[in-house]
Amino acid sequence: MKHVLLASTALLAGIAVLLLVPRASLSDEDVEAPPAPRSDLTEEARLAIEKGLAYLAKTQNQQGAWINKIGYKLNTEYMPTGEGSHVGVTALAGMAFLANGHLPTRGKYARNVRKALEFVLACVDPNNGFITYKHTRMYSHAFAALFLAEIYGMTPRADLKEKLRLIVDLLVQCQNEQGGWRYLPFAKDADISLTVCQLQFLRAARNCGITVPASTIDRATAYVKRCRVDPENSRGFGPAGAFKYQASMDHSRYTFALTAAGLTSLNAAGVYNHPMIARGLEFLERSRPPATERGEYHYFYGHYYAIQAFYQAGGRWWKRWWARTQQELVELQNPSDGSWSDEVGPHYATAMATLILSVPQEYLPIFQR
Repeated sequence: MKHVLLASTALLAGIAVLLLVPRASLSDEDVEAPPAPRSDLTEEARLAIEKGLAYLAKTQNQQGAWINKIGYKLNTEYMPTGEGSHVGVTALAGMAFLANGHLPTRGKYARNVRKALEFVLACVDPNNGFITYKHTRMYSHAFAALFLAEIYGMTPRADLKEKLRLIVDLLVQCQNEQGGWRYLPFAKDADISLTVCQLQFLRAARNCGITVPASTIDRATAYVKRCRVDPENSRGFGPAGAFKYQASMDHSRYTFALTAAGLTSLNAAGVYNHPMIARGLEFLERSRPPATERGEYHYFYGHYYAIQAFYQAGGRWWKRWWARTQQELVELQNPSDGSWSDEVGPHYATAMATLILSVPQEYLPIFQR
């Protein structure tokens, strides 16, 4: 991520070959297998990924989506309002396939990626770029937008370029005075858990050639920095290195997941070597949630951003964190069907767990160093 993020040479070469074949003539039998990844995955973790992808492929519905609880976060709880095809979870599942080298035109799961892409594209409002289905909100919008940007960065599609421009314009327009984003477009307040999602999309969009105003990134970065817990200026509330939920509240809660989001936000904005990064990583090591919390919705969310923060840090930070994380996730996988589970639902949990394990393979441009 510290340089312009491009797919690997082998991946681009494969795409170039595929472009010689008319898209309409491609079938599931025609697609190539993805190149072998280079990473420090254990054999157990590699098999866990394969089982997770197989579970996702088997449970994709006819719409090209994955069924999941649809709801919203309230403090530390997930409040379901219904259940159905979920555009945010579909995007995450689609990225799980991308993160293992499966594209719309290559790989064992090319058909699953194509179907997911069709569903997500159908959920983009052609008037304003907001991505929603069955009243999903900005979390889902951001994950869906990131999925589209990663597809565009790995496969040239003119139709995606116009969609991405529309989505970027929406985020630029609805960035609030604080510099962040909230649950719905044009909300007046902001929080770090929403801002990280939008920043990652904007980074991915910029990496694949979509213009993003520097002022938008600068304002979001400033907001994230204001979310740091500062013991000297907050009457002892919270430890150094932690990030809190909202910058506007001195005593806003701080957690492992929020701190992971803060660090990954900074990385997405191009901040890597600031002292706050090391202090934040130290806080994550001290506050790592036990595996017994896996049923709570923020377990996988927190680890999704934590793994990215540690991977960008590299060195001893990465080595320690990765060894424990892949072992823990392997042990949490359901051996009967290859799924993972939590409060939100098995499709969400499986997509997230598979993505976490796939980070060091660097197929996804947003994961690359």
